[in-house]
Amino acid sequence: MGNISKDINSKFPNNKVKALLNILYTANWISSLQNEYFKPFGISPQQFNILRILNGANQALSVQVIKERMVERAPNATRLMDKLHAKNYIKRLACEHDRRVVHIEITQEGKDLLSEIPSNLNSDLFKNLNEDEAEQLSDLLDKMRIL
Repeated sequence: MGNISKDINSKFPNNKVKALLNILYTANWISSLQNEYFKPFGISPQQFNILRILNGANQALSVQVIKERMVERAPNATRLMDKLHAKNYIKRLACEHDRRVVHIEITQEGKDLLSEIPSNLNSDLFKNLNEDEAEQLSDLLDKMRIL
C-alpha cells in the first residue's frame, strides 16, 4: 500500500484522474480503518462524530444543527441517534416552543465512552506526513472544493 497505480494495478490517462481516484481510494481506506478502530467501543465513526459534536457544544442541540456539523453528512443521522439513544449515550429533549423540534444532549454515559476512546487514530493515519505536508494536503483539498 502506498502507490495507487500499484495498489489497484492501473494506469491513468492524466494526473487529475489519478488524483481523484487516489482521493476516493484513500477515503475508503480511512473509512475502513475507522470502522475497525471504533468497533471495540460498539459505535461507528459517524456515531462518534455525533457524540463529539454534542460533547463539544456543552448544550443540547437540535437534530438539524447536529446534521449540519457532521463531517460526513449522513442521511441516516436520525437512525444513528436512535442507536446512541438505545445505548443511553444521548437523550432527547422536547422543545418547549415547537413540538416538531427535538434537541439532543449527551449523557454522562456518552461522555464516559468518549473518555475511554484513545485520541491517537488521526495521528496514526498521518504518521507518514510531517506538519508542513499535512498543511499542504489540507490546503490542496480546500482548494479543490472551491467552485
